Amino acid sequence: MTTETMGNTTQYLSFQLADELFALNIGKVREVIEFTSVTRIPQTPDFMRGVINLRGGVVPVVDLKEKFGMGKTEKNINTCVIITEISISDESVVLGTMADAVDEVFDLATEQVRPAPRIGTHLNTKFLHGMGKKDDEFILLLDIDKVFSLGELEQVAAAGKGARDEESITS
Repeated sequence: MTTETMGNTTQYLSFQLADELFALNIGKVREVIEFTSVTRIPQTPDFMRGVINLRGGVVPVVDLKEKFGMGKTEKNINTCVIITEISISDESVVLGTMADAVDEVFDLATEQVRPAPRIGTHLNTKFLHGMGKKDDEFILLLDIDKVFSLGELEQVAAAGKGARDEESITS
């Protein structure tokens, strides 16, 4: 039994993108950090905001709002980066995802998770594990491993590796 799944309950981290509430399985989340600035990498997709230095490591940062066609995340006092771990071809890649705000860690019982609806959201539902309900609010349960295509993930990972290589050359 892992810390993110206990019995029939899973822990999620909820966060805001525009007016919608999303959540990630806590097992995919390493930490949440304050958004300061990113170093832009040329010739990457618009949703790829750049890279950050996280305790000496280079981490690519993506803008989920832009990826989902919800506009660009603007920096404000609540803007943060959720450091996640995603899978690319049997490899784990550390990736930062921007959020307008992080809400809380909460438990959700398996029976509280419903299939994602086919209509009424701003994104393709293949990215969703399902929908949950907390209090009177619906939460879109994001499957972070399915948000990006393999090609996009490889491009993001290469951007991070390129920035690491560049950093070691200039050091």
